[in-house]
Amino acid sequence: MRRREFITLLGGSAVTWPVVAHSQQREGMRRVGVLMSYAEADLDAQGLAKVLKQELERLGWTEINLHVDFRWSADNLELLSVNVKEMIALRPDVIVTTNNQTTGIVAQQTRIIPVVFANAGDPLGTGLVASMAHPGSNVTGFAGYEPELAGKWIQLLIEMAPGTRRLAAVHPPSGPSSMAQLRMIEAAAASSVIQLIAIPATNSEQIQQSLDAFARETNGALIILAGPATAVHRELIIERAARFRLPAMYPNRSFIEVGGLMSYRSEIREQYRRAASYVDRILRGEKPGELPVQLPTKYELVLNLKAARMLGLTVPPTLLALADEVIE
Repeated sequence: MRRREFITLLGGSAVTWPVVAHSQQREGMRRVGVLMSYAEADLDAQGLAKVLKQELERLGWTEINLHVDFRWSADNLELLSVNVKEMIALRPDVIVTTNNQTTGIVAQQTRIIPVVFANAGDPLGTGLVASMAHPGSNVTGFAGYEPELAGKWIQLLIEMAPGTRRLAAVHPPSGPSSMAQLRMIEAAAASSVIQLIAIPATNSEQIQQSLDAFARETNGALIILAGPATAVHRELIIERAARFRLPAMYPNRSFIEVGGLMSYRSEIREQYRRAASYVDRILRGEKPGELPVQLPTKYELVLNLKAARMLGLTVPPTLLALADEVIE
């Protein structure tokens, strides 16, 4: 047994089904490929993969009739490109993707294999689909946010830290989704008279230097945008925010669980459950181009009271009342 397979068996059993060689697959067995844009060791990403698998099982797709291939690329565009080519070569019945960048690369290389994205940003504006109601191609799925979300991020941050006058948007350095989110934040910041700068999350040294420089002036706060790059540097970003007492809005609850202040966004695990429903419908004969792209059905506000105390903040009662979850 190769070392990678052994590690997967130990640490990834929750998301890995029995490996069956393509030539040895039972007759009639279907195949689904999942392209995860996270590191395989990322526990949050493992949780998302587990949710996808469990929902497929609930819908009747088990190791008896479905083989699932996972590929993990982290913040590595070269590896992502290799994974996409390998996945298409396997000729799965459906490919599940996690974000705009991955979905776009897959869509460029196949117009035949159905593609379901679980968490894309502004799929219409970024060109993933021609229509939300009638995608019309081999690509459909679930959007991770609505354009109005950026204004809500700023509103909640100001409510948490009323003295905020400067805002740094820490974003993945590439990818249509992160750029779309950045444009949303720029528009929302302009309307709220907040000074905004953009900090690309290129590497750990660059992130540290940029946040250190930003913190030299007072009344600053952060918005951390979702993406593999910010997920990879999660601990570093939280540590610098705590060191310089920078209130921050994070992209999802996984940041809050390890010390971040607050997050407000769609419930990502629910997005993966919903993606499984589209996989099920396609496997049963429906066409992806006839399945409408759907917006989130639920947003959640998660607060970390310990992080607030460390930042010298008192959480307003209005935010406590709005919170879906409060971490002590």
